[in-house]
Amino acid sequence: MLVNTTIKDRICYVEMQNPDHFNCLSEQMCQELENAIQSGYKQECVGIVIKAQCKKGVWSAGHDIRELPQNGEDPLAYDVPMERLLRTIQETAIPVIACVSGTVWGGACDLCLSCDMIMSADNATFAITPAKIGIPYNASGIMHFINQLGMNKAREMFFLATPITALDAQNVGLINHVAPLEELDNFLEEHFLNPLRRNSVMSISAIKRQFRILSKASSVIPSESFEKINAYRTRVYKSADYLEGINSFLEKRAPVYRGKASDLDTRNSRR
Repeated sequence: MLVNTTIKDRICYVEMQNPDHFNCLSEQMCQELENAIQSGYKQECVGIVIKAQCKKGVWSAGHDIRELPQNGEDPLAYDVPMERLLRTIQETAIPVIACVSGTVWGGACDLCLSCDMIMSADNATFAITPAKIGIPYNASGIMHFINQLGMNKAREMFFLATPITALDAQNVGLINHVAPLEELDNFLEEHFLNPLRRNSVMSISAIKRQFRILSKASSVIPSESFEKINAYRTRVYKSADYLEGINSFLEKRAPVYRGKASDLDTRNSRR
């Protein structure tokens, strides 16, 4: 099992426990997280906390690069396990809180943003890294960042793929609170979970659903624009640069991206 679940005083604690692989969001990890979240809701908990056992200071390294498709399929299609997990977090009608105690990479940033609140240790950093690997991120993921951080900071994180500190993340609204690592659990209990336990779960559930609906209402995009987005993304994940990003990661070397030249090579090879 990659996830350990415990319920204490109406709070469901879901802990990723695959530190040797830096809690990568593999298909199995995503499925176990989804099952744990659904179980916590069904057992009438008032909140869910996602935590992780860290190794070398990594909370989660995001996508499991070894599982990314290399056959021309969309790596972030609607029905892949990680996308299902993110929707489950967003649609579960009780608060889901990310309790971050280390560095967060790639898709794990999207996981945190899909949660209702984020509590972070002061040693945490956040980096969204699809550009490092040549992955064309999907529109829903980018909208999470735009809605949470604003356009300019979202661009910075996606274009540069460099980590931002917990303090910077708090200043731009990515996370709610920062605490020293040794005080993180106590701060979480005192300032988040104890007030949550005292409040009406029915009221909170209705309010969470309203947040979900209203956040979507502010980002309605014409269907023609989605067609353009899909065309841009398809060009990337069918390119030689996409394969180069995956292979360079697996081979533990720096990628050599060729941009438009690699796109031309790929199209010629498929004729």
